[in-house]
Amino acid sequence: MEPKRIAMWSGPRNLSTAMMYAFAARGDCAVWDEPFYSAYLSKTGLDHPMRQEVIDGGEPDAVKVAQACLGPVPDAQPVFYQKHMCQHMIDGVPRDWMGQVTNVFLIRHPARVVASFSAKHEAIGLTDIGFQQQAELFDQVAEMTGDTPLVIDSNDIRANPSGMMAALCGKLGLDKSEKMLSWSEGPKPYDGTWASHWYGAVWKSTGFAGQEGPLPELQGDYAAIAEAALPFYERLKTFALKPE
Repeated sequence: MEPKRIAMWSGPRNLSTAMMYAFAARGDCAVWDEPFYSAYLSKTGLDHPMRQEVIDGGEPDAVKVAQACLGPVPDAQPVFYQKHMCQHMIDGVPRDWMGQVTNVFLIRHPARVVASFSAKHEAIGLTDIGFQQQAELFDQVAEMTGDTPLVIDSNDIRANPSGMMAALCGKLGLDKSEKMLSWSEGPKPYDGTWASHWYGAVWKSTGFAGQEGPLPELQGDYAAIAEAALPFYERLKTFALKPE
């Protein structure tokens, strides 16, 4: 049978690593952590933490990455979960392959994203957090496939992990698995090269964190960035999956 290929589209600081861990815990799923990150840094010249290590540890040729997204699945697993960052899909990065995979859009309120991201990387702008790119990719996938893509909100997952994972698996045509609700503590062999800088909190986890509290209060430029991102989040939120 043809493997199920899942492209999960997120921005930074958006439960994306925990979701990758959840799918890896199934046992029937190969995962790939941010395939286009090396190409993104190579093309943009951006000075991200561990920049050279990220470039050297991945594939800087975006065309080859796109081909691999549709290529043989590691360990011949029946499910191939690809954790993608929307902001990585810049001009020159192929998108035609997206019509041949199942796309899911993982969203989070921009105030929470900005608060979390700025704690790790102070110099940020709207393009760094991927909300506008996520909306563009959503529309492009809808046009490619003729269907409304799946959307799932990280806040809903944290509030009801079992129900949301069950609902997502149902929509993806996968068997439900309670294994997705927990994982081992510490680094994973499939983590990206950059994990030591970004994944400290999720390395300490063994499952999804509980429901989040009130929205953080942002000031100045950070507040303006979150406000600019909010319409993109709110539009996709109208399509968000409900728990089972």
